[in-house]
Amino acid sequence: MYNTEILSPSPEALEKASGLLKSGQLVAFPTETVYGLGANALNRDAVLSIFAAKDRPADNPLIVHIWSVDQLEGICEVPEKAWPLMERFWPGPLTILMPRKETIPMEVTAGLDTVAIRMPSHPAAKALLKACGLPIAAPSANRSGKPSPTTAGYVYQDMQGRIPLILDGGPCQVGLESTVLDLTGTPTILRPGGITPEDLAAILGPVQVAGSVLRPLMKGEVARSPGMRYRHYAPKGQVTLVNGDEAQVVAALRKLYLQSEADGLKACVMCFSEHMEALRDCCPHDIGSKENPASTAHLLFDTLRKLDDEDMDAIYSEVVPAEGIGLAIMNRLGRAASFRTIEADSL
Repeated sequence: MYNTEILSPSPEALEKASGLLKSGQLVAFPTETVYGLGANALNRDAVLSIFAAKDRPADNPLIVHIWSVDQLEGICEVPEKAWPLMERFWPGPLTILMPRKETIPMEVTAGLDTVAIRMPSHPAAKALLKACGLPIAAPSANRSGKPSPTTAGYVYQDMQGRIPLILDGGPCQVGLESTVLDLTGTPTILRPGGITPEDLAAILGPVQVAGSVLRPLMKGEVARSPGMRYRHYAPKGQVTLVNGDEAQVVAALRKLYLQSEADGLKACVMCFSEHMEALRDCCPHDIGSKENPASTAHLLFDTLRKLDDEDMDAIYSEVVPAEGIGLAIMNRLGRAASFRTIEADSL
């Protein structure tokens, strides 16, 4: 049991965090996407402590964070297609799956022959990685299955007593985890994020999107990337997605809310800014403008966390088109809802 500290990333705090990582301890730190829970990726016991702290299944692989491409030589084989992507998108929210080297423990990769690697752009993450000089394995710094944390306060809610230190770098800029791209065969997006299929196609040409992005894993299907499990990013309450014509969706959200309240459930709706007034009597939570999906991406996890704080039982949400960054939003919403979707015109 730790007395968990929260420190701003001062030189003294970074030195303390670096020392903890070198000694096999865990440190939570900010990235531009979400907060990560870091351990020395070359230390098997340290990596195992990530799974224990998060209650994370051992078959869910981790992402390795680096601060310099010079570190790649010791941990993976780099496909030729990776270089122009790294030049364009690193540092940034792109994770690349590459063939692992034996220096990376199998616990990092969940027994796979690939390792997921990215170079974060957040100043505190860059400073920490450079200070410790290690590749750092880091999933999101939350209890497994819960919405990923975008502030140090949310990390503390989940990790108090489980880790020694949280570096507080303020709210995360992107708000969704990185795009995961598999380059071991035909370039394939395993998890969408802030780097969109269109962004990648501009460099690589055609890019595939794994079928599991918008559906649950099928029986026997291996999770080759974090974020591929059936129910993930989920609040305690049941999330239901409502799809269809805009006016019908607004009417359906109202009807579902009223029915849940009549059934004695504490209910709410997640809706676009443009519909807040129309749904003002339905405990609405603003998820950004329908004209600006990046705002929805930024607000999504923060909103899901607030719904836990409010002890919501039933949560009904609008959806966005699954294109551009909307693909990442629908991937997260789908898993938060266990893919439970209602067509508005069926009500």
